[in-house]
Amino acid sequence: MTHPFDVLDDDERALLEAEDHPRWCAPMTATLTDEPFSDPDWLFEPKLDGVRAIGIRDGDDVHLVSRNRKVMDRAYPELVDALATAAPPRCVVDGEVVAFERGRTSFERLQGRMNLQDPERARASGIAVYLYLFDLLHLDGMDTTALPLRTRKVLLKQAVRFEDPVRFGTHRNEHGRELFDEACHQGWEGLIAKRADSRYRVGTRSRDWLKFKCVQRQEFVIGGFTDPRGSRVGFGALLVGYRDGSALRYAGKVGTGYGQDTLRRVRARMGPLERTTTPFDEEVGEKGAHWVAPRLVCEVAFTEWTEDGKLRHPRFLGLREDKAPEQVVREPVS
Repeated sequence: MTHPFDVLDDDERALLEAEDHPRWCAPMTATLTDEPFSDPDWLFEPKLDGVRAIGIRDGDDVHLVSRNRKVMDRAYPELVDALATAAPPRCVVDGEVVAFERGRTSFERLQGRMNLQDPERARASGIAVYLYLFDLLHLDGMDTTALPLRTRKVLLKQAVRFEDPVRFGTHRNEHGRELFDEACHQGWEGLIAKRADSRYRVGTRSRDWLKFKCVQRQEFVIGGFTDPRGSRVGFGALLVGYRDGSALRYAGKVGTGYGQDTLRRVRARMGPLERTTTPFDEEVGEKGAHWVAPRLVCEVAFTEWTEDGKLRHPRFLGLREDKAPEQVVREPVS
């Protein structure tokens, strides 16, 4: 019986390192850039609109863990079950949990699963979820992160039995500019470019991985809200910001992107956090503002930053449970 490592040559085998089975691997992340390119030395992947997930299997012990080390097993029990049969007995894989809306991955659709802590409610939610895998960090007692990306993908495809709901994260060679244009035309979030010979740098934001976004979006900390008007329930707009050292900078108000259920749910989450003083380190000129402790993180889509550092045309996409508010900074463009 063949083993995935049988495809490695002697130089690649020398890059493997024996290690105890990891209980956690912090994911490698990409650097934002605004210059799409084509290059035969790079691979290009669709930027999926979901939640990053590290899959860890050690025999019967199988978990899905978010990028801030939250165990997500109860929200996605069918994915844990699938990984228990599809993945080899001892491995660590990197991927993304997604749900689909009209043929595209949708973070907004996934919101209906993210906060569920009852596996039976999660299964009965009517929201189908899938786990796309795109990297292999550990296999059978060996650290594989020093191998070139292209080799890790070959091992991943050989080691895992891919059938729904576990899917292989496909890529395209060389033609990044054309794929980016196609991605934006089809309504994807964007594109990830990865240097084909690069190693996996655990817990690092690297220029070996680059991301191009069709629409700008990033996480923000919720620091307050305004009163609802007319027939609107819950609140009018969220007041959001980002960390700049120890300061919380105000980035503007987000008044669109909410359904009635979302307005009620987010307002309920903010209730216990209300306080009498602003958490922002600068004046916020919103009449009737209410303040909350800066503990909730949301994702916002927007067209651009204004010259005075505010969001233009922001739209709420959902709450994020997989990133700590202390980690939310204004995402630089390289």
